[in-house]
Amino acid sequence: MSKKKKSGRPHQSFYAKHEAVILGSLSIVIIIGIWQACWSAGMISPLFFSSPSAIVKQFRYTLVEGTLLADMKYSGTNFAIGFVLAVITGVIAGVLIGWYRRLRLFCDPFLNAFYATPRIAMVPLIIIWFGIGIWSKVFIVFLSAFFPILVNTVGGVRALDRDLLRAAKAYCASDWQIFKTLAIPGSVPFILTGIRQGVALGLIGMVVGEMVGSSQGVGFMVAYGGQTFNTDTLFVGMIVIAFSGILLTWLAERLERRFSRWRPER
Repeated sequence: MSKKKKSGRPHQSFYAKHEAVILGSLSIVIIIGIWQACWSAGMISPLFFSSPSAIVKQFRYTLVEGTLLADMKYSGTNFAIGFVLAVITGVIAGVLIGWYRRLRLFCDPFLNAFYATPRIAMVPLIIIWFGIGIWSKVFIVFLSAFFPILVNTVGGVRALDRDLLRAAKAYCASDWQIFKTLAIPGSVPFILTGIRQGVALGLIGMVVGEMVGSSQGVGFMVAYGGQTFNTDTLFVGMIVIAFSGILLTWLAERLERRFSRWRPER
């Protein structure tokens, strides 16, 4: 018997398969090493900067004896409530505005105005409306994440294949059936793109809201560290925010790629 030839793609080495992770991790290690060496050599003033070792020490202290867990819980609650509300209302409003032409024409001036206005400029007004409690932060997160989700959902509904819509109407499909079988599935990739953008903007809104008018939260930790020249605490807050953003964005991107095959071909 003759030996069967092996088929398939050639075997990749470990480095080739994990090149991005290896090089990315190496760059982080090198930068941290240079940073710590400059600190140890006295080239960095502790008044304006900090060192990796001091940040790790402060992180351990705030985690065990400080308020880091309570601040993370407070910020996470603000973000979760505001973002979930933004997703629900943004998707529903986006489908309706994208589907009904007259409603879209009626809402367009307001959508364009609010979408173009930086949400940060509205923070003082929101604090006047809601006070310095949790709901002002929730509304800032909601407002920051709502418009990217809404705009992308409207774009997804308007990008539906017109031939499919005509075929569905030719078979006497009801509006609800068209919504359920064409509008919603066809808009999912666009909705997920809006959610990915909303994650980043909602996180920014959460931090800004806590920095401006709050007495707790990760954003307040950053603001307090800056005001008191406590750079160790400031960097702890920045690192927590950065890792939260990386994790949330990664989850949103994975979800977006999962449904990318539903995106209509142009």
